[in-house]
Amino acid sequence: MSKKKKFNVTVNQADLRIDKFLATRNEELSRSYIQDLIADDQITVNGKEVKKSYQVQPEDEIELSFPQAKEVELKAENISLEVIYEDQDLIVINKQPDLVVHPTPHYKTGTLVHALLYHCDNLSGINGEIRPGIVHRLDKDTSGAIVAAKNDTAHVNLVQQFEKRETKKIYQVLVEGQVKHNQGKIDAAIGRDPKDRKKMAVTSKNSKKAVSKFKVLTRYQDYTLVEVEIKTGRTHQIRLHMDYMGYPVVGDQLYGSEQNELGAKRQLLHSTRLGFYHPRTKDWREFAAPIWKDMKKILDELEE
Repeated sequence: MSKKKKFNVTVNQADLRIDKFLATRNEELSRSYIQDLIADDQITVNGKEVKKSYQVQPEDEIELSFPQAKEVELKAENISLEVIYEDQDLIVINKQPDLVVHPTPHYKTGTLVHALLYHCDNLSGINGEIRPGIVHRLDKDTSGAIVAAKNDTAHVNLVQQFEKRETKKIYQVLVEGQVKHNQGKIDAAIGRDPKDRKKMAVTSKNSKKAVSKFKVLTRYQDYTLVEVEIKTGRTHQIRLHMDYMGYPVVGDQLYGSEQNELGAKRQLLHSTRLGFYHPRTKDWREFAAPIWKDMKKILDELEE
C-alpha cells in the first residue's frame, strides 16, 4: 500500500505553484521529485489531478501518494574503492576511470553502485531506483570526486543542492593545443546532437544553459592543463565546451581525436574538488581527490 500525506493551504500561501508549495512544506521533497509525482498522477487537489503549473488556493486540500519502494535487485560486488570521506550520511569516493556510476542496460554489473552496496551497510533508494545512493554522476572514463548518500534525507538534501547549483565542482583537464587566454568563461547551451543521438552538442535548439569557468594551470609544447569549474551540470559539458573553444580533451574519442600521441586510453578529465553543505550539520565541506595514476603519469612525462 502506498504512503499518503495531506496538506491544507492557508490564505498567506495562496498563488504559489503547487511544486514550490509542497517543497516548502516538506524539505525532504525536491521540486523535481514532486513534479514526477504530479506527472504520475500521484498528487491531487480536492480530489482532482492537476498540472505542475497549478497555483494553490486557500482551503485547497492536497493529497500526495508515495509509490511503494521496490526491492532493488542488485548484488553487492567486491570492487576496490578509494574512499576520501565517510560518515553515517554520505560517502565521498575518488572514482577510478573505466567505472560506470550506475547500472544501465549495457552495464548490469561492475558499477559504482554495486561496489557501494558491498562497501556500505545501507544506501538511500529514493523511489526504489536502480541507482541507490547516487546523487550526481561522472562519465565512465572521467575520474575523481563523487558523493553518494546513505539515507533518503541526505539524498534529497544533496540533490537539491546540485539542482540549485549550491555545490562546487572543479576539474582538471588536459587539452590539445596551447590555450591562449589565461582564464575565461564559456557560456554555451548544450543539447542533444541532432545528427547523432549518442552525442551532445553546443546548440541553440532544444538545449539548456551551460556555463564553465576555466583557468590555465600549465602550458606544455602542444598541450595545456586547465582547471575548470562548472556552474551547471550538463552531460559531457567540459568535453564539449573545451572542444567548442578549439581545444579537445586529450583521449576523448567521442568529441576529440581518435588517436593521441600521449597514449591516453581515456579522456584525461578528473574531478579534483567537490564542495557542498553537509546534509546533517549544514557545514560547508570540500573534498580533494588526487589525480589518478594514468593521468599523473602523462603529466609527469610532459614535465620532463
